[in-house]
Amino acid sequence: MVKIKALLEKPVKGITHTAVQNRAIRNFVLKKALNKVYNEYIIKESEKYPAKEQEDKFYMVRAIFHTIERAMSSGISPRCRDALLDILLGSVLRGGDAEIKEKFWREFGFYPPTFVTISPIKACNLRCNGCYASSGARNDEKLDFDVFDRIIQETRVLWGSHFIVISGGEPLLYKGIFDIAEKHRDTFFLMYTNGTLIDEKVARRLAELGNITPAISVEGFEKETEARRGKGVYKRIRKAMQNLRDAGVPYGISITATSQNVDIITSDEFYDFYFEKEPKAFYAWIFHYMPIGRSYTIELMPTPEQRLFMWEKNRKIVRERRIFIADFWNDGVITDGCISAGRTGGYFYINWNGDCAPCVFQPYAIHNINEVYKNGGNLNTVLNSEFFRAIRKWQNEYAYEQPKDRKGNLLRPCIIRDHYGVYHKLLNLHNPRPIDEAAMDALKDEEYRRKLTAYGEKIEALTKDIWEREYLKSEDMK
Repeated sequence: MVKIKALLEKPVKGITHTAVQNRAIRNFVLKKALNKVYNEYIIKESEKYPAKEQEDKFYMVRAIFHTIERAMSSGISPRCRDALLDILLGSVLRGGDAEIKEKFWREFGFYPPTFVTISPIKACNLRCNGCYASSGARNDEKLDFDVFDRIIQETRVLWGSHFIVISGGEPLLYKGIFDIAEKHRDTFFLMYTNGTLIDEKVARRLAELGNITPAISVEGFEKETEARRGKGVYKRIRKAMQNLRDAGVPYGISITATSQNVDIITSDEFYDFYFEKEPKAFYAWIFHYMPIGRSYTIELMPTPEQRLFMWEKNRKIVRERRIFIADFWNDGVITDGCISAGRTGGYFYINWNGDCAPCVFQPYAIHNINEVYKNGGNLNTVLNSEFFRAIRKWQNEYAYEQPKDRKGNLLRPCIIRDHYGVYHKLLNLHNPRPIDEAAMDALKDEEYRRKLTAYGEKIEALTKDIWEREYLKSEDMK
């Protein structure tokens, strides 16, 4: 998530909440806000970041604004409209509660994370190939409701955050998921779901709540999606999309990029289908397959060459079609690098057992939130573990706190995927606990270590010249 901080606060004086529902006025407000972003974030902070990096951020912010306008113009439910205006625009994209964040900075010396990703339940009604969580119907692990509730409360009280990501398993199997959203009306929830449980009743409930946007998993079209998720799934998720459209709930798609589907998920046909035809998606999140979880295999990762192709293609789509596409591995320039381990503006991950990992794709934990709470701690206890601090130290030294002419290559930002040699040393030094059997196997697997290390080196070889020529050397030419 791009940090816009207070740039959206009162972008045009005198414009009421009701008036913003008018499309012409809304376009005027968003244009003014975008100009403010450009002048106060892109231009004024150009001394801290390479000009090309700021340019990339601007186009992503523009895509976010365009996405919000598309949603507002599409006949979404009143509650969804209010959540977009009051929570997403009014709180999340402004950067949260400034006073709380300043208090956190005075205590800890850095600004807090923006969110937590929570997987409240491991169970899933599907059994997808390569599932990062190794989920299935027989899994019964889940977070206690009171713990789930407290985590969300603490992100707001301790960090000034109004944004939570929900993953799984399948979140809609967690019986209290709607109660959580109802209780925390000032929080915006992004929920990753396989979509198969979104019938007309669920869609209407989401419309009534307004503060949950579902991101439905697709792997391409019917053939690619069902190859991973099972026969008949594609028809069910297309029906779910129609149900959401009919109820007035803005939704997105969540794409797992693999070595087998890169050409499809970057094609114009793919984006025409999901974003131009009914029912229309509003945003896309791209996750490159990461070799963790069930039957992990490095060969399913997009190759370094495919990854560079995705970066080039999706960058063009964001700029030319103004579609919000967030790709965690290829958007390091947008996020100023790796956002794991509770970095400023970043996040960390809590699973169904309460294990607290640096991110969804780093399955190693020092703390368990259930034990932290029993011992009188809170989310900041997790943030201040030596393991998390060591990752943040690497982030800062690699790029995040470096002068703009000495930043590390942000086209390879991920500590576990692009810098596995560094990450493996941190694992051995701090000895976090693998949160599942597959994580234990990967830690002991010498071939795994060798191949992931080689992968990062190949990414560096492919992107180093681009990074230095387009981002660093462009500064020298001024």
